[in-house]
Amino acid sequence: MTPETPWEAEGRYFTSPWNHLEESRSGLEFPSRIRFHDVTLRDGEQQAGVAFTAEDKLAIARRLDEAGVDRIEAGMPIVSPQDEAAVRSIVDAGLDAEIFAFARCMVDDIRKAKECGVSGVVVEIPSSGHIIERAYGWPLERAIDASIEATLAAKEAGLYTVFFTIDSSRAEFDWYLDLVARVATEGHMDALALVDTFGGVTPQAIPVWVEKVRERLPDTPLEAHFHDDFGLAVANSIAAVASGAELVHTTVTGVGERAGNTPMEEMALALRMLYDAEHGLDTSRFYALSRLVRERAGHTIPSNRPAVGERLFEVESGIIAGWYHECIDEFPTELFPFHWDEVGQPAARIVYGKGSGLPSVMVALESLGIEADEDQMRELVAAIKQRALQTKALLPVEEVARIVLDVVGSEATRRAPVATG
Repeated sequence: MTPETPWEAEGRYFTSPWNHLEESRSGLEFPSRIRFHDVTLRDGEQQAGVAFTAEDKLAIARRLDEAGVDRIEAGMPIVSPQDEAAVRSIVDAGLDAEIFAFARCMVDDIRKAKECGVSGVVVEIPSSGHIIERAYGWPLERAIDASIEATLAAKEAGLYTVFFTIDSSRAEFDWYLDLVARVATEGHMDALALVDTFGGVTPQAIPVWVEKVRERLPDTPLEAHFHDDFGLAVANSIAAVASGAELVHTTVTGVGERAGNTPMEEMALALRMLYDAEHGLDTSRFYALSRLVRERAGHTIPSNRPAVGERLFEVESGIIAGWYHECIDEFPTELFPFHWDEVGQPAARIVYGKGSGLPSVMVALESLGIEADEDQMRELVAAIKQRALQTKALLPVEEVARIVLDVVGSEATRRAPVATG
């Protein structure tokens, strides 16, 4: 047995030792335990075409809780009676996760959140001068006044208060820093969310952003809320927690407005398997959780989506089928960077299509308990490839079996079937 290392846990995952060189880890300052705040039920529902019922939200919240999510943002109760009912039902479910509500910088929103029984509230305000003036039509001072009033109301209500600054990644530097400093001094915040509403920041900029905020708010906990418009939400979130942020906002499989939010699954796997950074999530729950959210949301994803894609552990390539044949039982992470059990996926399997080769046929023959000579095996490969080109699809196993019998014939020597996993 190979001794376990931060990059190779026996049979569970196998990543790169380059990640753990002293030079590679220089400057990384991860918390001892990174906390997850799930926003699927609020920000995730803002994805166009997604609408969760109260029953949907409660079912998803229960699964999030089972997966070990630290905080669940249950929704914005001021929006409608249905949203309020959903938040109340989640609060009443007795989950281990902390339940938060989302609120505008309005005292009525804070009161409604308190009435629902949540333990905390995320209080939003636009924080870039351009969006305040162009999208809201407010004078800048109104944003400051509203923030102070609402956060003081949250403090008075006894709610843990996360000050959530919309579009802060695109805000004018001095204006934004003055805003958060004034709210921290004249209003109230238990934590500040760094919010990249439009996904337009880079991982290299994140430590600088954290440093500038720390200069104004040295003792305020920071949270990372990033969107994925340029495909950098996970990288940016990792950069934030590696710079000292204590908590990351995510959604299941990245659902959310436009290109979505930081995907919980990818973030959690990367932290543990690439950076040896700890969190409290049970990653084996991810596949079932993702399927539940997608079913309730009517949301589809690419079949090769990281962690939860339906074909992530299917092998078509003949070359990789050879690896499968030799390694799948004892050394599965020679084929995949992490074991399917780590994310609760079905077992890895060979599939048959245009990319199939001789090793693929060998696995098929073993599973059917049939022997064939080399010429027959080559004929089988050609027949499978031809059929896959005609259908432009993978072949059902029943069709592969028919092709085998057609090519090998009734004189085939049958043996005991061999399981292929």
